[in-house]
Amino acid sequence: MKEAGLRGRVVRVTRRQPARKRFISKGTNILLDMDAPTKVDQVWVADVTYLKVNGSWKYLATVMDRYSRRIIGWSLSKTRTTSLTKAALAYALRKRDNPKGIIFHTDRGIEYTGYEFQALLKKWKFKHSLNRPGHCTDNAFMESFFHSLKAELIRGNVYQSVNDLRKELSIYINQFYNKVRLHSGLGYVSPMDYEHHAA
Repeated sequence: MKEAGLRGRVVRVTRRQPARKRFISKGTNILLDMDAPTKVDQVWVADVTYLKVNGSWKYLATVMDRYSRRIIGWSLSKTRTTSLTKAALAYALRKRDNPKGIIFHTDRGIEYTGYEFQALLKKWKFKHSLNRPGHCTDNAFMESFFHSLKAELIRGNVYQSVNDLRKELSIYINQFYNKVRLHSGLGYVSPMDYEHHAA
């Protein structure tokens, strides 16, 4: 084309998504106007992250009690869907004996804002708080957990199967992170110790 003096004609591709802006603008960050929680089961935060297994990505959804930083629910899957986030929330509900009226904070991903997940929140009378668009730091507690998880467990290790990763996640979350790992924000005690002392 260059030798022939030709230039390609570039057409700008526009994909119209008329409802997208309106959709992501729904909901607010309730936590911005709140004081920090003073006991368990007032505010839960949740998110999804990517983990690699034998060269392919898997997805981990977690639920944390913001008061104690304890991971109270999690689920691992090969797909990032509402089923994944619903499973993590169901785990947390069982762990906490099905509380109601909690503020549940997430990002604006469809796996949290879709109809099925919203129906589950409504069932338990949860108030849904959302990150402001473009403000991932609104969910800093979950981001901090994922940073610790990847630094202390994931990086440097190669997992050959989902079952191998699931087993290691169970040990890390249930035996180490919740019970042993010290948190500066909690006065250098573990999440479970913090809950125990506060009870």
